Amino acid sequence: MRDDPTHRHDAATWSPLDTDDWYAARNATTVLRDVLLRAGLEKDFPYLRADLNAFGHGLVELGRVSPATAERLAELLRLALAAGLRRLEESGDGASEHQAGED
Repeated sequence: MRDDPTHRHDAATWSPLDTDDWYAARNATTVLRDVLLRAGLEKDFPYLRADLNAFGHGLVELGRVSPATAERLAELLRLALAAGLRRLEESGDGASEHQAGED
């Protein structure tokens, strides 16, 4: 029957909008897009998009980028990691406190 639960979700009626994975991918893409805009990299990621694979798992596709863009992204990540580590050390929760307890 048409109202049977197994019939409602066949391949002909399935929609990515029915899945949490689609919304998670879309939301993550939006967050990444906003950061790339603030970093002035909006034109460097022309293939950025949310997607689902054949299994319905949400994905964020970054696409191809130029070597210069990849280097700039790597530098931004390095700076963010360094700032995060500095913040941890300043708050006393960092690795230096852990190492001091081992001595």
